[in-house]
Amino acid sequence: MPDITCSRCGQTRAGFERPPFPGAIGARIVAEVCQQCWGDWLKQQTMLINHYGLNVMDPQARSFLTRNMQAFLFKAGAGEDVDTTKKGTIAW
Repeated sequence: MPDITCSRCGQTRAGFERPPFPGAIGARIVAEVCQQCWGDWLKQQTMLINHYGLNVMDPQARSFLTRNMQAFLFKAGAGEDVDTTKKGTIAW
């Protein structure tokens, strides 16, 4: 795998052999994002899905996640934050 200088973290790290996401965004990820930052995005994506109760089959939810992915990886626009201040305090 080729090393790239990641546009998100600024470090030179392992890149991708093939795009982890389809289309032009996937090509941009291969060119600009390291595997570690992609892994960080996957964790963030999971938190967003769980926090907002998203159905990933819903086109609006996928659009929401794509916008947040671009904000997270490329600092393009504003991404949603997950309120972690209440973590572990919810009583069932």
